[in-house]
Amino acid sequence: MPAIFPGRFAAHTDESFVVFLIGMSINKPLAVRRWLPVFSAMPPMLRELYTHPEKGMLSSRVYFSPPAVLLVQYWRSFEHLEAFARNTDDPHFPAWKRFNQEVGKSDIVGVFHETYVVHAGQYEAVYVNMPRFGLANAVEHVPATGKRSTARRRLGGDNQPAIALPDEG
Repeated sequence: MPAIFPGRFAAHTDESFVVFLIGMSINKPLAVRRWLPVFSAMPPMLRELYTHPEKGMLSSRVYFSPPAVLLVQYWRSFEHLEAFARNTDDPHFPAWKRFNQEVGKSDIVGVFHETYVVHAGQYEAVYVNMPRFGLANAVEHVPATGKRSTARRRLGGDNQPAIALPDEG
């Protein structure tokens, strides 16, 4: 089990980054031979990305919520993400081609992705009594004190809201 960091922590980076959500929906669970290859395509991609951090993925986490599987990824830039997706030598391109040929027009399995480009300073995150998680697992994990003590301050504001939350400094 990962170490728990007691107290309040924040994610911190002075750089822009990308949040990439990618996943699949198993629409016909009994058609295992059709959706399993789609499901099995992701581990080689993740191995490649973790083995080669220069490709730009900062962190990734898998979530299961049947019938869906979701990966939340943090990337250094959209250019890194796009280069990985389009490079014919990386595992994504042939997997995408296979998907389109074998199940792309079928309703057995669905796939999706959402891409969010987050500019420097245009995010906030707080974690209380948690292991390193989410964005803080991809960038710096720092105490949520001083200019990081409230959501407003983490977003660059100095004024306190009209009503302060308990233990919000």
